[in-house]
Amino acid sequence: MTEIDKRIAVLLSGGVDSSVVLYELVRQGLKPDCFYIKIGPEEEEEWDCSSEEDLEMATAVSHKYGCRLEVIDCHREYWDQVTTYTMNKVRAGLTPNPDVMCNRLIKFGAFHEKRGHDYDLIATGHYATTEIEELSIINSPLSIRKWLCTSPDPVKDQTDFLAQIYDWQLKKALFPIGHMMKEEVRVIAEREHLAPAHRRDSQGICFLGKINYNDYLRRYLGELPGDVVELETGRIVGKHKGHWFHTIGQRKGMGLGGGPWFVIKKDIAQNIIYVSHGYDPQTAYCQHFRIRDFHALTLPLEQIVDQEGRSPVRSVCIKIRHTPEFLPAQIEATDTAGEYIVHAAAPIHGVAPGQFCVIYDDRHHRCYGSGEITL
Repeated sequence: MTEIDKRIAVLLSGGVDSSVVLYELVRQGLKPDCFYIKIGPEEEEEWDCSSEEDLEMATAVSHKYGCRLEVIDCHREYWDQVTTYTMNKVRAGLTPNPDVMCNRLIKFGAFHEKRGHDYDLIATGHYATTEIEELSIINSPLSIRKWLCTSPDPVKDQTDFLAQIYDWQLKKALFPIGHMMKEEVRVIAEREHLAPAHRRDSQGICFLGKINYNDYLRRYLGELPGDVVELETGRIVGKHKGHWFHTIGQRKGMGLGGGPWFVIKKDIAQNIIYVSHGYDPQTAYCQHFRIRDFHALTLPLEQIVDQEGRSPVRSVCIKIRHTPEFLPAQIEATDTAGEYIVHAAAPIHGVAPGQFCVIYDDRHHRCYGSGEITL
C-alpha cells in the first residue's frame, strides 16, 4: 500500500508547524482528515485559559484545503493520566516531563483509541524524522524496522519528547516537516498565507497555556514550608514554600540574598532543599548516574550493535533536557532489567531524578529510547 492509498489523520494544533504539515500532504495529492485535540485546563473559567484561538486557526487551515476538521475531546484522559503522572512525580521530589507523556498517552494514545485506530498514519508537526530498515531474513518474509531519527534542526529537534512512545505508535507516526529547518517552515507558511504564519511558538508545558507552573502546582499540591540549607556548611540560608516548587539545577527564583544559589539536592522526608553558592559550583554537576525502566523504541539496547557488529552498543549520545546539544557518553548495563549506568564524557549540570535520559547512537541520528534518571 503506497502512502497515497493510506488513510491519514493530521493533528492540527492551530500553530504554524501542523499547518504546514497539512499543506505538505495536500501538495502531494493527499486528502487527509484533520483533528484538533482538546485538552485544556480542568476549570477553564477559573484559569482563564481558552483554546478558542487555537481552534479558530486550525479551522481556518483545514477549510483552506477543503479538509474536514473534527474536535476530539481528550480533556478527561489528560487530567486522569498526564496530570496524575506529573503530580505523583513532583510530590515524590522528582522532575517529571509532562510533554513526553502527553505524546505517549494523548496524541498517540487516547486519540488513537477514540479515532486514530481508523487511520493508517497519524501526522503531526513534530521536528523528527524516521528511517525504514528492511531486513531480508532467510526462509522468512521481508521484515521492516522503523527508527525514530533526529531532525536536521538541532534547536527544534523533538525526538526527546517522542522517546517514550510505543513501537506501534511509532509505526503509525508521520512527520512531514521533520526534515525541515524552522525557518523553512515559516517561509512556507507566509508564502501560502496560512493563518498561523506569524504566531509565536508555544512555550512551556503544552496544556498550561498562560497558567504559571507554580500556580498550577500550588492549586493541586498546596504549600509545605521548609528549610533551605547550604550543602557545604549545613547553615540554614532561607525558607521554601514546598520542595515541589524547585528542581535540581535551578538558579532563579530562590529568593535568597547574596546569590547566585543553585539547588543541588532535596531531602523529601525532611522537606529540606540543599543549595550551593557560587557561579559554577562543582556540586551542581554530575557525570555518572543510573537510569531505570528504559523504554526502547525499536529494539532493546542489548540487540543493537555498532557498525562493526561487535558487542551491544556502549558509545552513545544522550540528552537529559530539551537542548540543542547531544552529549557523548558510555552506557553500562546492570544486573537489573531496564537499568543502566550512564557515564557522561564530561560533568553535566542539573542532572535531576525523574528526568528522562534519552539515548541516541554515537552520531546522534537514531533515537533508541529513554529511561528515568535515578541517582
